[in-house]
Amino acid sequence: MGFFSTHASGTLDPPEVRNWRIHLIALVASMSALAMGYDTAVIGGTMALDSFRRDFHLDEVSSTTRDTIQGNIVSTFQAGCFFGALFTFPIAEKFGRRKTVMLAGTVFLIGGTLMTAASGNLNLIYAGRAIAGLGIGASSLTVPVYIAETAPPSIRGRLVGIFEIASQGGGMLGFWINWIVPLGIQLVPGLGLALGMIWCPESPRWLARGDHFDSAERILTQIRGLPADHEYIRREMNDIRTQVEQRTSQRMTKKQMFQKLFQKGIRNRMGLGMALMFLQSFTGA
Repeated sequence: MGFFSTHASGTLDPPEVRNWRIHLIALVASMSALAMGYDTAVIGGTMALDSFRRDFHLDEVSSTTRDTIQGNIVSTFQAGCFFGALFTFPIAEKFGRRKTVMLAGTVFLIGGTLMTAASGNLNLIYAGRAIAGLGIGASSLTVPVYIAETAPPSIRGRLVGIFEIASQGGGMLGFWINWIVPLGIQLVPGLGLALGMIWCPESPRWLARGDHFDSAERILTQIRGLPADHEYIRREMNDIRTQVEQRTSQRMTKKQMFQKLFQKGIRNRMGLGMALMFLQSFTGA
């Protein structure tokens, strides 16, 4: 229990909140990052395989056409990620983080299945890559928020960091395991995400924003491992209520929310996150 229960010096978090349950929730949710890293990395080596070039008749076309096909295979996934992330926010706000991540995992599984069953059909590869990208884009937007909203403050950075570590780990797996088997392996983290989220609870902060404070408190007691009358639970529930009241009384327009991204402090955090993702892509993964 040492790793999970060590009390964080300088914080008000009791050791009980640093439990195996909250770490497991972060690990399950981070399956989306593992799938993202793997799918991004594996496709380059897969397209270079003799079996892939043979089954999809890439050796029978000109080099220009082959380059175009390979570029389309790569870009359809990125396009799916873009639109998945772009349109997911209102879904996550209305239906909750947990249901949104489960939906994203299911969408990714559909895309991965289409790719694995393509058997020489490039259209299925394109469709599978685009659909899988939608799922990954949706989960990459929602999962870090879900982890942050369920984690206690003292280990929030560690738990959100699992998402990035899983992404890099998936990328390494994609390079090390270089058409049916490499593409089929991506179903494992997708299945883990879709099924694992059935066990994971909803974000208590999202529930509170919908005026479901009793449900939020019940989930907090479960994931913190503390009784409802514990001082820590009461304090966190008060913080959540205050945050919800502030959000309700100080509603911002979309323009104001966009401008807030560039405020000092938030700007630095956003820039750091974007820089990390840029450097990951810059490695060629």
